[in-house]
Amino acid sequence: MGAAAQRAAEESEEWAGVTPDAARRLVSAAVEAFAERGYHATTTRDIAGRAGMSPAALYIHYKTKEELLYRISGIGHEKALRIMGAAAEAEGSATDRLRDAVRTFARWHAEHHTTARVIQYELQALSPEHYTEIAGLRRSTDRLLRQIIQDGADSGEFRADDVPGTTLAVLSLCVDVARWFSADGPRTPDEVGALYADLVLRMVGAQ
Repeated sequence: MGAAAQRAAEESEEWAGVTPDAARRLVSAAVEAFAERGYHATTTRDIAGRAGMSPAALYIHYKTKEELLYRISGIGHEKALRIMGAAAEAEGSATDRLRDAVRTFARWHAEHHTTARVIQYELQALSPEHYTEIAGLRRSTDRLLRQIIQDGADSGEFRADDVPGTTLAVLSLCVDVARWFSADGPRTPDEVGALYADLVLRMVGAQ
């Protein structure tokens, strides 16, 4: 499968829960536009045009451009929370759980780097009410990772004197993948995930 076809397949899977088809096309178009031009420089006409629709058709599904960003942010952050939750609730040592959490979290930010870039770097454009909701999802993700690291510190598997600071460093490392990753680059998402998992285990001094 070529890179373009692979990206199209990933986008289709990513927004599979958005219905009807017109709403899904608008979400996908908005992600591409926001990533390319930035939220504030993107117009509803830009988004509708990319989706092959008229500007008036956009308002049938989304009242505002901000509502589109909120929908995208909600889906992305809920996925990130599920990824972290699956690792946190898995059986095994803290080392095993941290390896799995970082591998899957970093890999997702590589596989879906366009979406991840939007949801991570356009947060301030959300309305106060929507920002509060998305910030709650981010805090939940933070708590899950922090608990894994705390478990490792308590068991003696990790040397992490500052668990909150270590948690922030790990999350920042993974999130930044979305900024630099390119599907045409030298590493695959799986390779990025494996590399970052190894780096983080070294960071916490895993035994």
